[in-house]
Amino acid sequence: MNRLHIGTMGWSYDFWVGKLYPEGTASKDFLYEYSKHFNTVEIDSTFYRIPSKETVIKWKEQTPAGFLFSAKFPQIVTRVKMLQECEDEVKVFIERISELQNKLGPLLLQFPSAFKPEHINLLRDFLPTLPKKHRFVVEVRNRKLLEDNFYSVLKENGVVLALVDSPFMPSVEVMPADFAYVRWQGDRGKVKGLQGQVEIDRTISIKEWAKRIKTFLDTSKDVFGYFSKYYSGYPSNDADQLLSFIGA
Repeated sequence: MNRLHIGTMGWSYDFWVGKLYPEGTASKDFLYEYSKHFNTVEIDSTFYRIPSKETVIKWKEQTPAGFLFSAKFPQIVTRVKMLQECEDEVKVFIERISELQNKLGPLLLQFPSAFKPEHINLLRDFLPTLPKKHRFVVEVRNRKLLEDNFYSVLKENGVVLALVDSPFMPSVEVMPADFAYVRWQGDRGKVKGLQGQVEIDRTISIKEWAKRIKTFLDTSKDVFGYFSKYYSGYPSNDADQLLSFIGA
């Protein structure tokens, strides 16, 4: 089984038509065309709303065997309610996204900068309630959380810390547990990401990441990695470049 899963954050970009997608590709066929190039994608839309059962089944049917979807938890769980009194939303989200069956990859809990060290106990109480059959990832945007107490909570629950390439968070050298999850976010203040072309050359950084990912693969870890349109401006090119450097 392939342990390397590299792709982009989302696929619904009409400015990729004529580039990643053939000329004339309809929006309903974007995912089908995307899955010809990459073996995974991170679903961004689940952050804004819980998808219908029919939508999730359609995603599953549009992709080939071996394709994996990672998905963000809805923001009502991580941002609005911040893990409190959100049992119903979590239950519905898990039930719906589980329609992907064997195409379901890790599920990402992305917290805002307002999630601070004083909120760690909320995370400590919440994580054990999640179903053990799925893989979970936590991403934080408050650097004060990056300390031993926080790392211990993740480790105790078998949850992985997302490694991020962002100007707003420091590089973390924590070795992933069972798998690695990388997010190349970039800087949306410098990159528009709406042209389907490279706006900032990230070759040097991508080459360094390739070396790091090889060390994960050498220790038999699964690796999931997703490029934002704000990284270089053209995430599919970034993903191709990374795979080339890795030799995949």
